[in-house]
Amino acid sequence: MASRIAEHRARRGECWQNLHAPRDLGAALRASDGELPRLVDCLTLWLTNLLLDDADWSAEVRALVQEIARQRAPVIFVSNEVGAGIVPENQLARSFRDAAGWMNQAVAEACDEVWLAVAGYPVKVKPNEHSF
Repeated sequence: MASRIAEHRARRGECWQNLHAPRDLGAALRASDGELPRLVDCLTLWLTNLLLDDADWSAEVRALVQEIARQRAPVIFVSNEVGAGIVPENQLARSFRDAAGWMNQAVAEACDEVWLAVAGYPVKVKPNEHSF
């Protein structure tokens, strides 16, 4: 994981400020809010940390959604779509898949725009002509 993080940092360059928020993402967003946009990479890793710590992940997601509404500067969230494949055999993997799906839906609802990358091509999901 350390080498992956180092590779991501190198690719992004020196102009990015790195903040680490393995658990308290809301506090990190509050502390960094201002004029500059922020990139959260990634929500599914944050969710993994919550699940491994036996945290109330659904309460944490609800708190994050409330924090998103308070942000002045843009925030870009990266997340993985884990529900498009086969349902996992083991309970932990199924729980993660279900939690990630719920989290992605809740965060997407709170965001102004949602994009999905398919084979490296961005597809605009929200808003679209079918948005409610």
